[in-house]
Order: sequence, then C-alpha cells, then structure tokens
Amino acid sequence: MDLLEYQGKQLFAEHGVPVPDGRHATTPAEARAAAEELGFPVVIKAQVQIGGRGKAGGIKLAKDADEAEAHGAAIIGMDIRGLNVHEIWVEKASDIATEYYAAVVFDRSARKPLVMLSAEGGMDIEAVPEEKIARLHVDPLVGFLPFHGRRLAFEAAIDPDVVRPVGAMLAKLYEMFVATDAMLVEVNPLNVTGDRQVVALDAKVTVDDNALMRQSAVAEMRNPSAEDPQEQMAKERGVTYVKLDGEVGILGNGAGLVMSTLDVVAQAGGRPANFLDVGGGADAGEIVSALEVLLSDEKVKAVLFNIFGGITRCDEVANGILQALEQIDVRVPIVVRLDGTNDEEGRRILSDADAPQLHPAKTMLEAAELVVKLAKEGAAV
Repeated sequence: MDLLEYQGKQLFAEHGVPVPDGRHATTPAEARAAAEELGFPVVIKAQVQIGGRGKAGGIKLAKDADEAEAHGAAIIGMDIRGLNVHEIWVEKASDIATEYYAAVVFDRSARKPLVMLSAEGGMDIEAVPEEKIARLHVDPLVGFLPFHGRRLAFEAAIDPDVVRPVGAMLAKLYEMFVATDAMLVEVNPLNVTGDRQVVALDAKVTVDDNALMRQSAVAEMRNPSAEDPQEQMAKERGVTYVKLDGEVGILGNGAGLVMSTLDVVAQAGGRPANFLDVGGGADAGEIVSALEVLLSDEKVKAVLFNIFGGITRCDEVANGILQALEQIDVRVPIVVRLDGTNDEEGRRILSDADAPQLHPAKTMLEAAELVVKLAKEGAAV
C-alpha cells in the first residue's frame, strides 16, 4: 500500500523525523486558508502516488494568499501521468542549503532491510551513479546502531558537520520502517537548511499489504481515489495486476508463466501495457473479471491469453473468454494460446465460436509475434 506524501510525513512526525509544518487541503479555498495560517512563502504540492510531480507542474511556490489559491485551483484536478489530483499539501517553504537522498527498503534477495544514503539528492535515484550511493544491510535481530549511521554518512561523503544528525535521522527512519511493516521508506530530498538542521522535505512510504491486519492506523489511510483506477479495480476483484506503458495486455495463470510471457512479447518487438495473473484455479467468471480489468486500460491495442492448463482447465478458460465477449464490448483482437489440461477441447470451443476478434496460436512465440503484429496494426489505425 503506497501512502501519499502528507500521510508519510504524518508517520515521520510520529517517529521523531523532522518535517516542515504543513496542512492538508482539497479545495482552493482550503489551500488559501492553510497558507495564511502557515505564513508565506508556502509550497503547494499535488498529492499523487507517482513520481514526476514537479516536472508536471504539480509543485508550486506561493508568495501570498491569492497565489496560493490560484495554484491550488490549477493543481487540483490536474492529470499527472494518468492519475488525477484530488488532494494537495500546503507546506511552509524551506530554506534549502544542501539536498541528500535517504531510504530504507526491504531487500528480498538479502532478506534484510537495506539502508541507503547519497549526497546526490533532489534527483531520480536511478540517475545517481552507483558509486555515489552508500549502502548497508541491517541485521533485523541487531537493528540499526549509531555507528551504522555514521558509517553511511562518511561513505556518502556528506558534510562533516551534519554526520551525526543525518545518522540520527537514518535511525529514526529505520525505526519507523520496522514499526509500520514498511517495504520502502524514502526521503528525496533530505534537506539540510542554512542553519544546519536536517529535515525530510518529501516522503515516499510503501507498507506491506499483508501486514495491514496489524497496522489498523495505516490501513485507515488507504484512499481508493488516489490509486490507479485499473489497479483499484483489480484489488476489488482479487486479481494480481500491474500497469505498464505499452500496448499489449497480457493475461496468464501463474507468476512464472506471466513473467516469461512478458519476455517473449518483448523479444517479439512489443511492449506490455499491463499484465494480470488470474492464479492457478481460475474459472469462467474470473476470466470475465480479469478481461474487464485488462480492457479498462485504453492503451491496450491487443490482448494475449497465455494459459497453461494444470488446475485451470483450458476448456473453462475458453468458455470464460466467450462469456466475456458476450458481456463486454471487446474492440481489440485477442490472441489465445492454450496448453495443458483439455487444451484440444479449449481450442475446439474457440474455433467453433463465431468470434472474429479471437486468434488462436499453438506456441508462446507464435502467440507473441501475432499479438505484437495486431497491436501495431491497431495502434496505427
């Protein structure tokens, strides 16, 4: 579960991480009142669960009440990379002398939390050279100790006079990471002010969905309107869905099969628009729900069904596809590759159906090449 910036900062404050004073607003009038209460200048910040707000015009500096209200009106309702802005955060403008980067993330390969620190803050971490990022895996049985913070600070080559306060900040971020069952806690930028105070100017927090049962306060922060509509639809229907940037929708049963399908589509020259895993025992009704989620993304120009019939029978999948075509107005081609239990029966069901948008394929590569070809033709129309 991804939190909005202001929600992450609320958790920061609860765990002793210094943050600028700010107010939440949902209307231009509320933005004006919040700005007047905080004092000028203030920063008006769009609250969306995606990066790139500044480049999209979602962060504005206001020097008076009229400007704060105008910026609030411009930002609320703005579309930022497919997400609509419903909320804003009005924050007291900060004195920025130096910007660092700090994060705590769960490293699945090491099975330990990973703490990172870089003197190259205020930019995408992907753009920072690897040698500029200090890293330290933390033994969860020992925890984050004071010398860990100092070691990271020295390795990142931050200013000597803020080594101790930055180390203390990392300790508080780690404390919050553990206490909230987080998977990611990121501060970019971590600001050092002119009077050498260390303050978190941003907050990106992702909490483990599986832990929400014991994180009731965090669970109450979930705001469906702030989430991607397709991903929200998938959650409501209990299917695993990931949105991407291409034009081919991919549906499979099983994480391994879906991942290999992504690779084969890329090998065939295509770009996945999304992918959805219906699991091992999907029936016809679940296939209908899954296809509705895939097709809710307007970027999808063609869909690839790649089904291995183990627990899921291929004839059930075929019936589900036909049932979906009766219930949904499908205007894109669908390539279907069935293999495994009752695959011949499944292919027969599809062949006998009067459905011109269905295109059966025998192998994964053949299916991928066909769906990429059809997607490109659809994109060109």
